[in-house]
Amino acid sequence: MKILIIEDEKLLVKGLKKSLEQEGFKVSVAYDGQEGIEVFETGGFDFVILDLMLPKLDGISVCRQMRQNSDVPIIMLTAKDGDIDKILGLELGADDYMTKPFNTRELIARIRAITRRLEKIEKSNKARKSIYKSGNLRVDIESRTVYRDDQRFKDAMGPTVDMESGTVYRDNVRIELTPKEFDILELLIRNKGRVFSREKIFELIWQEPCLDTRTIDVHVKNLRDKLKELEPDTTMIETKWGVGYYFKKD
Repeated sequence: MKILIIEDEKLLVKGLKKSLEQEGFKVSVAYDGQEGIEVFETGGFDFVILDLMLPKLDGISVCRQMRQNSDVPIIMLTAKDGDIDKILGLELGADDYMTKPFNTRELIARIRAITRRLEKIEKSNKARKSIYKSGNLRVDIESRTVYRDDQRFKDAMGPTVDMESGTVYRDNVRIELTPKEFDILELLIRNKGRVFSREKIFELIWQEPCLDTRTIDVHVKNLRDKLKELEPDTTMIETKWGVGYYFKKD
């Protein structure tokens, strides 16, 4: 497994690189945001550890550029403990975050947990139903695409060819879903009518105990907003007050 560390604190990088390599990972390093993008574009990375505060190009901008063409798992590092930094990183597609100083063993555990979750989803998708529908909405689990399925939109879109990108198509405009947003949508639409608590959604998607239910609220809000652009008059993901969220039955 090949990991890219984008971090400007060289002492931190030195220790983290050594620990990861001892665990059997192959590690590349970049010390500023611009260099991070250049190294990432050489390809082949399975995971990115990305600092929020970087010289030349900040971590938020780096994350945004990566998400334009890749859904590689990203853990964002931040020296700040403010909710706004965490929320912004999650909104842009980071899979997780850790606040400095952090325990290296915990970071490695989170890398393995995210990797196991993605492998489990990939394996289960091969053996399960591929297309889920709600009104004109179509969710293609195999290709991780979501689109509106009526003739007017089909004619505008042409064939769906952006495989495993977790994107939404509306008319001739592509609306992107982050990997976590797609995972939540997949969970809910596979189980229409079933209410999932915020804690349960977190445990199923992140594959670890729930640390902060607000993380789920942020992802669900963003997902709702994007689905509203496809079906403005319909709320597909409903709230069961005091319990959690569910995808409404047709």
